[in-house]
Amino acid sequence: MDSETAIDIRILSSLDKIAAAEWDACACPEAADGGRPNDPFTTHRFLAALEQSGSVGPGSGWQPRYLTARLGDTLIACAPLYAKSHSQGEYIFDHNWAHAYERAGGRYYPKFQIAVPFTPVSGRRLLVRPGFEETGRAALVQGAIQLATQNGISSLHITFCTEAEARAGQDMGLLHRTTQQFHWENADYAGFDDFLGSLSSRKRKNIRKERMQAQNFGGRILELSGDDIFPEHWDAMWHFYQDTGSRKWGSPYLTRSFFDIAHESLRDDILLVLAERDGHYVAGALNLIGRDTLYGRYWGCAEHHPCLHFEICYYQAIDYAIGHGLSRIEAGAQGEHKLARGYLPTTCHALHWIADPGFADAVSRYLEAEREAVAEEIEILTAYGPFRKTHEEEHD
Repeated sequence: MDSETAIDIRILSSLDKIAAAEWDACACPEAADGGRPNDPFTTHRFLAALEQSGSVGPGSGWQPRYLTARLGDTLIACAPLYAKSHSQGEYIFDHNWAHAYERAGGRYYPKFQIAVPFTPVSGRRLLVRPGFEETGRAALVQGAIQLATQNGISSLHITFCTEAEARAGQDMGLLHRTTQQFHWENADYAGFDDFLGSLSSRKRKNIRKERMQAQNFGGRILELSGDDIFPEHWDAMWHFYQDTGSRKWGSPYLTRSFFDIAHESLRDDILLVLAERDGHYVAGALNLIGRDTLYGRYWGCAEHHPCLHFEICYYQAIDYAIGHGLSRIEAGAQGEHKLARGYLPTTCHALHWIADPGFADAVSRYLEAEREAVAEEIEILTAYGPFRKTHEEEHD
C-alpha cells in the first residue's frame, strides 16, 4: 500500500491509551443511538473493568495486547488481544494441542488469544467501524499473525466469534472450529405460561413442579438492575462467585475489585437475581443485558434448596426476557440439563492460526472430524428437545 492508504497496526498494553468513545465506535456502533450494545462484553467499560481490577494483567496469564488498526487518524478496527501463558478461562480448550506440541519439542506458550476473558459468550471479536468490515477484519488478522510471527508466538486463537467472522476467517486461511452451547429462544411468548404451552406435557409438568419447589424455599426472589443494586448485593454475589469458582476452577478468575468497578461502570448492564431468606442472601445469579439478549454468567449459593438453581438461573431469566421483549438467553458453557428446560443446542465458532505447518495440518484434520461430530450431536440433542411435537395434544 502507498503511504496514503497504509493501515497502521499497533498494540496497546492498556485501554487507558485509547478513549472509550473511539474503542466503542468499533466495538458497539449500534449503541450510538443511546441504546444498549448488542452485548456489553467487548465494550471499553467491560474490558477496562477486567484490566483495572487486576483480573487480567500481571500474574493472571492474560496479558493485554489490544490490537488497533488506523487508516490515517481514524480507528477502523480493534480487537481484545491477549498474550496467554496457559489455556485457562477460555471455554474452547486447546490443552491437548499444547501437550501434543510440547511433547514433539515445540513451545506452545505464550500464544495469542482474541477473546473476552472468562466469558463463553459468542459475539464480534474483530471489532470494525461500519463501512470497513472487510478491510478492518483483514487488517486485524494479518496484523496479529505478523506480530505472532515476528515474536515467535506459536498460534493465534479467536474464540466465540460470530458465524460471519468464522466465514471471513476461513477465507483468509484460518482453521475453523465449532462447539455447542444451550440457548433459549423467545418465540414471541406472551408470558411464561405461553412458553410452557409450547412444551410437551411431561416437560411442562416437571417445570411447574420445579418452580413450585424452588419458590417454597422460605424467602423471596429479587431482580435487581442499575441503581437498585447496592454494595451489599455485590458482597453476597462475591461470596457466591467465590464458592462456585473455587469448586469449578480451583480459584476464581475475577478479583473482588471487579465487582466494585462493575458497580460503578457496569451496573446498568447487569441483572442480579438474588434469593433472600430471613434477612440473608442465600443464592444468586449474575446476568448481563444486551440489546436483544440476556447473558447468564455466574451462579452460587450459601444454602442448598431443591430446584433453586433452576429457578434463579433459567426460569427467572425466561421471565425477564419475555417481560422485556428480549429474543434470546445465552446461559453459558456446558449443561445438558438445560435442554429439558427449553434451552436448545446452538453452534459456537472459533478460528485458529498455527505457525508450524505440520502441526497446523494435523489440527486441521482433527477439526474437520470434530465439526462433523458437533453437528451430529446438535441434531440428536435438538430431536430430544422438550418442545411439543405438532401431533401432541396440548392438555396436561
